[in-house]
Amino acid sequence: MNPKIFVMKLIFNPAKTAALLLFSALLLFNGCKKETSAAAEEEFASQASSEADAESDDIFNEVFDNVMGVNADVALGGTGVFGQMNSGSTGSTARTNSCPNVTITHMNAPDPFPVKIVMDFGTGCVGRDGRTRSGKIISVYTNRLVKPGAKATTTFDNYVVEGIKVEGTHIITNQSVTPTNTNCLTHIWKVVVEGAKLTRPNGNFTEWNSTKTITQVEGMCTPYIALDDIYKITGSANGKVKRGDLLVAWRAETVEPLIKKFSCRWLVKGIIKIVRLNLSTSSPWVATINYGNGECDNKALVTINGVPHIITLP
Repeated sequence: MNPKIFVMKLIFNPAKTAALLLFSALLLFNGCKKETSAAAEEEFASQASSEADAESDDIFNEVFDNVMGVNADVALGGTGVFGQMNSGSTGSTARTNSCPNVTITHMNAPDPFPVKIVMDFGTGCVGRDGRTRSGKIISVYTNRLVKPGAKATTTFDNYVVEGIKVEGTHIITNQSVTPTNTNCLTHIWKVVVEGAKLTRPNGNFTEWNSTKTITQVEGMCTPYIALDDIYKITGSANGKVKRGDLLVAWRAETVEPLIKKFSCRWLVKGIIKIVRLNLSTSSPWVATINYGNGECDNKALVTINGVPHIITLP
């Protein structure tokens, strides 16, 4: 008996084949779309955290200048909102306007220290730098800040600069060592920012903590002329930024020391690396902020995944 042979016929169905190809194409497209969307979200998150760190550095760098600039009795005098020093003076300031009003209270009179100084910008006034501020900056000094061991602790009372509400505690501690063979003291200040929050009118905010060391590199031998001083800044920071529905946490590390001049309101040089939490330091989404080559301007270069973006500082 001959065995039966069964032959399976392959039937070509154009409609089914087209549907299968379309389904495969949709899967591929959706996969690429998700990949592109994820990359865009990563880039946005990296840029938001970089801009938030740069903005925080800028605002609290200004706080440092203002606390130093009140007068030569408590610090250097003539920096920040307090105008240029009088030529040939011993540290008094040449105020260009009455913004802010300053109240000085000796907390253990007649002893000169501790002393509380309130910078009151009222309901809004424009400083010599063109920035609009309101509210109060309140600082308590234990001694003149140019003396080793002196400390100034600063808090804020409804303080707003250019529409950004500033909260937190800013602490300057003089860690300089008195020289033994020269009269030229190199200033070294430790600056700690704790529990800072910068809030915009639209509800976006930045939370920031920072520990930095500011070391003088030029101007040591002209103690009453702050505007020729140049400092390098090292240290780290961490923060959290909200932009719309996005909430990103990051840490910041100094790659090349930041360079600060009292003659410029912005940082002029140095590189910071911004690493978002849960990212490895080798991730392409790690960002760097480059503050330039020493020129005084309000620009910084943020590089993410090899792509540069120019940002404008406040």
